[in-house]
Amino acid sequence: MSGIKVFAPASVGNIGIGFDIMGAALERPGDEIIASKSDTPGVRITKITGAGGKLPYDAEQNTAGVAALRFLEHIGAEKQGIELEIHKKMPLGSGMGSSAASAAAAVYAVSEVLRTGMSKRELLPFAAAGERLVSGGIQLDNVAPSLLGGIMIARDNETFDVHRLHVPKGLFMAVVRPHLELLTREMRSRLSREVPLSSHIQQNANLAGFIIGLYNADIPLIGRSLNDVIIEPQRAAFIPGFYDVKSAALDAGALGCSISGTGPAIFALCPNSLVAENAGISMKKVFENLKIEADIYLSGINQEGAVIC
Repeated sequence: MSGIKVFAPASVGNIGIGFDIMGAALERPGDEIIASKSDTPGVRITKITGAGGKLPYDAEQNTAGVAALRFLEHIGAEKQGIELEIHKKMPLGSGMGSSAASAAAAVYAVSEVLRTGMSKRELLPFAAAGERLVSGGIQLDNVAPSLLGGIMIARDNETFDVHRLHVPKGLFMAVVRPHLELLTREMRSRLSREVPLSSHIQQNANLAGFIIGLYNADIPLIGRSLNDVIIEPQRAAFIPGFYDVKSAALDAGALGCSISGTGPAIFALCPNSLVAENAGISMKKVFENLKIEADIYLSGINQEGAVIC
């Protein structure tokens, strides 16, 4: 049967200072999911491309499949047959929200093919259920922007209390992804559960300053505030040359630079596309000097999130 194809974009989780609560959607790359009705009850994954054989076809073990299953349970349509095709257009374990994009695209595609009329915001809990499979908990910093677009902040992950932040015109991202792989669950397990009071205070001040900077279009304040003093120091050692990459981005005019999600991707937030291009090239050169291949993604902030295509 004919299906519906949905694209959901990559995202920059945390944006450094907003660990587990803030993220931004990119224009590209992203994942595509095709959902169609089937006469066979349940969710079946019939095709996966772009994953190098690393993703399971078992729906209960796949982020897209879990998102679709939990959604069907919610609407009382467990016996409805759904077939999913997953087309990965972004690398796995990159820190760019690959699993979140698949989950977001899947639940939106299934909702549309069944014509439920539900909004994307109403679908967020089911996309989050898929993402939970790889993260081990409910974190909305990737899945919320991937589904809804923009820069999103979650006041409370458990109740899906998420809000879109104002984005000043011109802000651009340069994301450089070295050809390394860091797994979300493993990297989370390495984080310290204790935070010095001084770091807690500084991080809160930086997050507040960043949000104020966004709403006031205060570009210098945005730059001063983009300084992660808690998570970045713990994860930097897992990315070869991280601080040299960061220095290269800042020297090129980036407002700030930190680790995208779990990593190894590194993002630079820039005041315009020209600075982003120069920062991306400079960041990639650092990895090249270390004999590490890397890809550059340049993007404005995607305000649409998941879309039918």
